[in-house]
Amino acid sequence: MRELLILIGPQGAGNHLWSKIFSLHPQVYGWKSLLENYWEPHRFKEPFAKHWRNPLLFEEFDWDLSYYYFTSISCPLGIVGSDINPIWNPNLMSFINEVKKYRVNVKVAVIGRDQTILNYQQTRIRSESTMPLFYEQFNKLDLTPIFLSYELLYLYKQDYLKSLNVNIPVAWQDSRINDILADDPNKKYIHNVEYSELDEGNKTGKVFVQKP
Repeated sequence: MRELLILIGPQGAGNHLWSKIFSLHPQVYGWKSLLENYWEPHRFKEPFAKHWRNPLLFEEFDWDLSYYYFTSISCPLGIVGSDINPIWNPNLMSFINEVKKYRVNVKVAVIGRDQTILNYQQTRIRSESTMPLFYEQFNKLDLTPIFLSYELLYLYKQDYLKSLNVNIPVAWQDSRINDILADDPNKKYIHNVEYSELDEGNKTGKVFVQKP
C-alpha cells in the first residue's frame, strides 16, 4: 500500500516549516518547490491544493509516482473578510475517505505552537483568531492523529525529528535542516523577564505558598 502523511493545523502554527521538513526526503512526493523558496501560497503551489478543493480529482492522479506521499493544509485557509484570499475550511474527512479508495494508508499529524504566540499571529494577519474553525474540522476526524510541536522542533532539531513515528521517511540527517531552522520566528514575540518572585525560591530554597 502507498503511504500518505497529512499535516494539518491552525493557521500560523508552522505549516510551511513542517512542509519543508517532510518534503526533504528524496523518496517522498511532497512540496518540493517550497524547498527552493522561503514561502509560497498554499492555494496555488501545494501539490495537492486542487485535490483539497475537489477530492474527486484523485481519479486522474498517478499513484505510481511514489510509495510515500505528503500533503499539508491549514484549517481554515485564507483571511477573514478578504476578497483576494477568502477564508475556506477544508473538509478533512472528505479528502481522507477519497484517498483511501485508492488503497492508500493515511496518517494525520497535527501541528501546534505556543497558544499566546498563535493568537498574536492570527489576529495580526487574519484580524481575528481562526481557532474555532480549526476545531470544527479537527473534531470531525475519525483517525487518531499524532501531535507535532513547533517548540520541540527548534529546541531539539534533528534529535526530535529522529524520534517521530510517521508513515513516511524523514530526512532528519539532511544538512538543509540547519538552514530551515536557522531563525526562530518566535523570537519576535518574546521578551526577557527581568525579575519574578519565584527567582528567590530557586536561589535560596524558600517555599512559596500558592496564591488563592
